[in-house]
Amino acid sequence: MSYTFKRYDRHNIGELDWPDTEYGCYAKRYFLPFMEQTAEHFIGNVRTRIEVVTIDGLPVPITINEEEYGNSYVSSPYTHYVSYAREELALLNNKLLEGILGITLSGVGILLRRARFNRVVQINNWLLSTNLYPGIDGEELTALLDYLARQFPGYALMYRSLCEETGRGWLEKLQQYGCKLVPSRQIYLLRHPVGSKARWLLKRDRALIAKHGYQVVPPHEFADADIPRIVELYRLLYIEKYSTHNPQFTEAYIRLALESGTLCLYGLRKEGRLDGVLGYYSREGAMTAPLFGYDTALPQTTGLYRMLSAVLIGLAEEHGALLHESSGVGQFKRNRGAAAAIEVSAVYDRHLPWLTRICWTVLDKLLNRVGVPLMQKLKL
Repeated sequence: MSYTFKRYDRHNIGELDWPDTEYGCYAKRYFLPFMEQTAEHFIGNVRTRIEVVTIDGLPVPITINEEEYGNSYVSSPYTHYVSYAREELALLNNKLLEGILGITLSGVGILLRRARFNRVVQINNWLLSTNLYPGIDGEELTALLDYLARQFPGYALMYRSLCEETGRGWLEKLQQYGCKLVPSRQIYLLRHPVGSKARWLLKRDRALIAKHGYQVVPPHEFADADIPRIVELYRLLYIEKYSTHNPQFTEAYIRLALESGTLCLYGLRKEGRLDGVLGYYSREGAMTAPLFGYDTALPQTTGLYRMLSAVLIGLAEEHGALLHESSGVGQFKRNRGAAAAIEVSAVYDRHLPWLTRICWTVLDKLLNRVGVPLMQKLKL
């Protein structure tokens, strides 16, 4: 099948005729500001070049990197597979295993830098923890690889955020094309209806909202004055408690989300003070919340995480959507009806030098033979 492609960068993006569809309008609202400014203006720890590629008129964002080893994992494979992974070793609670894997990661990291591992084009990259995909089929995914391999002959090509449960048969298609399916993390997917135990727990979680005197803040009730607090709440949880390698959203990003609806924000407010916030987006029957945060200084017994999760799960049920709950807090999510799945990145490297191909092969084997069994055993 023949497709028509065109590339747009910050110099000719004004020529793009964005489709007059829900997805086309969303992509325009999201990426035009990024291309007019810089990625770093909106996400403090992301330096990348952004372009939009159209396949028969459908706009698909791509990010292009050279090195940028200090970037967030949303644009740096090195950060995801080495820097972030090194931090995660503490979850093993096994000093001997941490030491062995730490030494292994250090060695792998040296090899990856020498192989210019971060010289990569990521396709459909929204610079978020989870990239939901537009209405596209496997033939179009491989056609994009064909086109971009010619456009970027020295770069690995990557699709993030893929799994069997949501991939519409894509993984088999991409593997047949020649992609490596490199595991990235264990995620949790929630479909309604959930079981009786999960319903009871969710009912109890929702009851905490009234018990502690909180009001749920819908999108239209946020104001500019809330923006610094939203950034702070996200930072307290995802940056300070978890990792500086998570995307560091700026006030400009939150302002864009509020003004253009690129994220649908909900919050928890008490006596005028915002103590919790979440932001989600939806696509093709799935939704995910890349923005999540609460005041970690408040007692854990208050249950802010439980309340926010209950709000998010309720919204997914209301919209009849599959809820992609990302990774972490595995037992909590399982108890509330979510099922674990292994998420992978599809990496095409057949056109690259032998050292780069070896690096991706070693990573592929190491993660499939060691990483995935560990994630499944520890229910990370």
